[in-house]
Amino acid sequence: MTNPGESSSALLLSRPGIQRVPTPKAELFQLRDFASPAMCEQLVALIEKDRRPSTLADAGNDHYFRTSETCDLDPDEPVVCEIEALLAALNGIDPKFGEPLQGQRYDVGQEFKPHCDYFNRGGQDWEKYCSVAGQRTWTFMVYLNAVEAGGATRFKAVGKTFQPEPGKLVCWNNMRPEGRENPNTIHHGMKVRKGVKYVITKWYREKEWGW
Repeated sequence: MTNPGESSSALLLSRPGIQRVPTPKAELFQLRDFASPAMCEQLVALIEKDRRPSTLADAGNDHYFRTSETCDLDPDEPVVCEIEALLAALNGIDPKFGEPLQGQRYDVGQEFKPHCDYFNRGGQDWEKYCSVAGQRTWTFMVYLNAVEAGGATRFKAVGKTFQPEPGKLVCWNNMRPEGRENPNTIHHGMKVRKGVKYVITKWYREKEWGW
């Protein structure tokens, strides 16, 4: 029985084609061809239209820690509704526990240095980001295009690197079974060396999203 805002390995593995990374350190999966080429193309166009510099919770003194651009995707856009429905069918999580879908754009030289998606307990933004909806539970990320060089996502603690492929989904549980954050989910959005990388990301919370 999963808690609200959580999926399960059994449910995900019931989807044909999904693969779990063989490690006890984290629940980490990939699924190729999750999003169609047409969907990817439409999402890229939306990101291009409304992108802005990315921000960080608990930002430190490293101004180059996250150098991508971000787009808050309009939930009323037909393609956004379509991808949200696909995600709900895959992970079984009630959409009310999800953050709004977000797009990211990485140009040449841009990256997101090694980080975890959960919020740091006791961090300066803990109360701001977690008082309403709680901690982040699952992350679902979809690559929207192929990158000419670079742009991989590296999970160093797990020893797995994912290369961008159009429509490929990568997802992971940010929490351990006992309910604490899993530091083994640390990952690096590596620098794009040639071309541009587009992804969308969906985060889920312990409680209903109430912002």
